[in-house]
Amino acid sequence: MSQKPVLTLQTNDFPQWYQEVIAKAEMAENGPARGTMIIKPWGYAIWESIQNELDQRIKDTGHSNVYFPLLIPNSFLQKEAKHVEGFSPEVAVVTHGGGNKLGEPLVVRPTSETVIGDAMSRWIQSHRDLPLLLNQWANVVRWEMRPRLFLRTSEFLWQEGHTAHATKEEAVEETLRMHNVYDDLMRKVLAIPTVLGQKTERERFPGADATFTLEGMMRDTKALQMGTSHYLGTNFSEAFQIDFATPENERRLCHTTSWGVSTRVIGGLIMTHGDDYGLRLPPAVAPVQAVVLAIRPETVPESAALTEELKAAGIRAQLDSDTHTPFGRRAVQWELKGVPVRFELGPRDLKQGVVTFVRRDQKHEGQEKQTIPLAGAGQAVVEILPQIHTALYEQALARREANTHNVKEIGEIEGRGFFRAPWSAIGSAGETKLAEKAYSVRCLVHPEGQVPVELTPENDLIAYIAKAY
Repeated sequence: MSQKPVLTLQTNDFPQWYQEVIAKAEMAENGPARGTMIIKPWGYAIWESIQNELDQRIKDTGHSNVYFPLLIPNSFLQKEAKHVEGFSPEVAVVTHGGGNKLGEPLVVRPTSETVIGDAMSRWIQSHRDLPLLLNQWANVVRWEMRPRLFLRTSEFLWQEGHTAHATKEEAVEETLRMHNVYDDLMRKVLAIPTVLGQKTERERFPGADATFTLEGMMRDTKALQMGTSHYLGTNFSEAFQIDFATPENERRLCHTTSWGVSTRVIGGLIMTHGDDYGLRLPPAVAPVQAVVLAIRPETVPESAALTEELKAAGIRAQLDSDTHTPFGRRAVQWELKGVPVRFELGPRDLKQGVVTFVRRDQKHEGQEKQTIPLAGAGQAVVEILPQIHTALYEQALARREANTHNVKEIGEIEGRGFFRAPWSAIGSAGETKLAEKAYSVRCLVHPEGQVPVELTPENDLIAYIAKAY
């Protein structure tokens, strides 16, 4: 007999399901100030895993971590016209400190291009100082009118990379390099397939010459922007005088980039893989990769031994020896939390020298439970975890492909999913019409799927259109 879900069914009310799984999996809750978020240990452990994986990739590409102030002089934002125009509706401003009115208002960091640009103008003097490759892990504040945990909160966590280069070619190469680093993270760590492309001018980051994006499809077939990478041209260099001396001793402006991924990807993780029973976590980011449930008190010693065997095999394992709590309630809680593998060890199992084994990604009646020999169970998990990652990725990819539709004009776009249309048939006027129906052009790609570097009328580009979070 199949277990009855403890959550609202996704097909009945996906937004309600999303809120419930976050609450019941003990990931996060709303903070006391509207739009803020308290990330609980389970949710924060997932973020730490993502952070560790991405931080190593960033360092492997030659970047160094730094930290810049949370408070930024308001005059800094005013220096780049498109930047200030784009962020003004979201900016939080400090006007008083120590009981006194400040001589100049301070902006609470919405992003750091300006304050880092100011530092770059001092740190870069010669071509020998280039490229300058920086990254910062920080919190940012953007006043959100319609907050939703992980997806849109007034304060959130992220990393933001900032680099300076001698030429446009080097800066564009850097922008695309980090775009691909994000794609590697999505595929190999989060098991999320994304569409890589360039944003239209309407959707471009304020102050950028080009914005590259990764768009994921959620289980309700709406889109979610998973990360962005921006080529900023010389816009911020002009505003902050970020220039350098060439070998010929000529002064030239630097070409800069910025790129970021935030805690929003946790929302994407939930909505890509979660089912009616809770989270389904890819093993790479699961705080606990395998849990061992002792069903009776007499099986606790052997369950503890199995837990240690798993740990010795390099598995993040945890023992659940709370045999005073009904087994069903314990199993449901671990399923809600999305632990990839669950072992159940009862007296009958112990007598037969086996252990019941459950894969969270196979939560279907008659498929999820099997028994394996107790001896060597640890090595079995080592081999199965990659299979779970692959299964989650392939399920998400199959869902995206099944809900991607080729159309020729705006009139054919109805319902949910990704719609692929010739950009020449949409254009900026078509974008405005689509916005009236709550659709947006998520990105532009070449017909073969490559990311376009230049958006010119001669390019025969395909627009990916969807309703989005």
